[in-house]
Amino acid sequence: MYKSIVIGTGPSGLTAAIYLARANLNPLVIEGVQPGGQLTTTTEVENFPGFPEGILGPELMDRMRKQAERFGAEFKNGWVKKVDFSDKPLRLTLEGGEELTSETVIVSTGASARYLGIPGEQDNVGRGVSTCATCDGFFFRGKGIIVVGGGDSAMEEAGFLTRFATSVTVVHRRDELRASKIMQERVRKNEKVKWALNRIPLEVATDDGGAVIGLKVRNNANGQEELIEAEGVFVAIGHTPNTKFLEGVVKTDEHGYIVVAPGTTRTSIPGVFACGDVQDTHYRQAITAAGSGCMAAMDCEKYLEGDMVHDWSKML
Repeated sequence: MYKSIVIGTGPSGLTAAIYLARANLNPLVIEGVQPGGQLTTTTEVENFPGFPEGILGPELMDRMRKQAERFGAEFKNGWVKKVDFSDKPLRLTLEGGEELTSETVIVSTGASARYLGIPGEQDNVGRGVSTCATCDGFFFRGKGIIVVGGGDSAMEEAGFLTRFATSVTVVHRRDELRASKIMQERVRKNEKVKWALNRIPLEVATDDGGAVIGLKVRNNANGQEELIEAEGVFVAIGHTPNTKFLEGVVKTDEHGYIVVAPGTTRTSIPGVFACGDVQDTHYRQAITAAGSGCMAAMDCEKYLEGDMVHDWSKML
């Protein structure tokens, strides 16, 4: 039986593993189908402290993994299909049927950005297609950008991207936006923002060299196809937390994000902690995920020492 098992290997999970390993807790880290998380789909990461020249996303995650291994973290490739947290020890069942037991579990499975599912989209992720304005907006300085979406997150992304772009075109499939009035008004006042409403995205268009040149759409008003020119396409249609395997076991909000006690990483189950994007509906940055991974490891250590066992019910 393990002292602690970490599920997920993004910035939060790997940071948690580093701290747990340095505390001589020898954690087991479960790697899913995308070791390293969303950062492995990015190119340059320029906003992670300590890398003034920037660093490739996959390289950053590889360095963090090696750091955890150096201090004694064990890694296992697998996919958690089911959990039983009704009693101690905590039990995890992997896809192949293997069962693992642990005194504590840290959930750091992240949240997956929703994509449009159109041709040219996945081929160009990190090469003109992005789901994070804060992460990638800087690379589109002086260029035209498209933001796809009609909710508050899309309006926030569009407004932020006007700091860098010559123009930002908001593409939405309906005539009316879903965003709150105050968010809409704020963006509509920005002279850099253009609107392409009532249009269905069909394909991310590229030139002969593979560079993104815009987004092909269908105009619902007349049924004709159009090309909206831009050098970057930001998809802002939301995220889905990777918590399906926890349904009915750990308390989540209406969108599936794990609920933690304010200022902590403690979930509704004693001994189970959550960190990173799986419980973060607001920031969703590599550095905030890493910070919450540190918190989860320290909370986990205190729990194992018996410091928070008796007052757990007061946390949520």
